[in-house]
Amino acid sequence: MDHDAMKADLHRYLRTAREALLWKLDGLSDYDVRRPLVPTGTNLLGLVKHLAGVDAEYFGECFGRPFPEEIPWYADDAPRGADMWATADESREYLTDLYRRAWAHSDATIEALPLDAEGRVPWWPADRNPVTLHQILVHMTAETHRHAGHADIVRELIDGATGHRAGMSNMPGPDEFDWVGHHATLQTTAEKFR
Repeated sequence: MDHDAMKADLHRYLRTAREALLWKLDGLSDYDVRRPLVPTGTNLLGLVKHLAGVDAEYFGECFGRPFPEEIPWYADDAPRGADMWATADESREYLTDLYRRAWAHSDATIEALPLDAEGRVPWWPADRNPVTLHQILVHMTAETHRHAGHADIVRELIDGATGHRAGMSNMPGPDEFDWVGHHATLQTTAEKFR
């Protein structure tokens, strides 16, 4: 396989994960997209905010193509974890638009550079630098899919919706599968190990 085809495949998987993550916000209230549903505080809008920043940084700063906007939650005085939740002043529109602008900037880097282009990740140890665009594409595709999976679970906790895009849940519907019975079977099995 040639490098252009490999790059196109990786880029397609990255785009799919980005789109899936944003789709998780569709139809939800501002309360629901901000609501922490697990002990670590993971929430849908926080995942978008986090990925907007890392997308901009990994494909920007790391390849000498800095994102043209300040990412305030990366400032030296920002509190730890500031990238994982939206403040009251950070609207859904602001964060989703920022994510889309970060995509566009990242996509321009991906298109402009060959897979073997060298970059540096300043926050990684020296022994992991330099990196290549290929490595960062793989890293960011894995990172984005990981967080899209988190979003899938959080969305299911909110309203039961699953899947990675409208009309494609990748799960049998309630008419095709007894989810309540399935859940009960799993719980009964788990109870045997208490």
